[in-house]
Amino acid sequence: MENHEKKYFLDDPRNVQRVLYVFYFICALSIFAEFFIKRYVDHPWEAIFGFYGIYGFAACTVLVLAATQMRKVIMRKEDYYDN
Repeated sequence: MENHEKKYFLDDPRNVQRVLYVFYFICALSIFAEFFIKRYVDHPWEAIFGFYGIYGFAACTVLVLAATQMRKVIMRKEDYYDN
């Protein structure tokens, strides 16, 4: 018998690599744009080069760490609904 399992776009490792390259390019482009775009800041720390990238990375890291700790509190047993 033939295997007729549906193939998705990200099932191919080459496509995953291409998507990553696009993300890397966008990140590099946004850092490069900081040299040419005049930003008007409300707080002095916003003027730091790459502030928004650093802030976004830190916020994402905090969210992931908080979610792993919340999982310990919120998670139910596998047979929670079977009782």
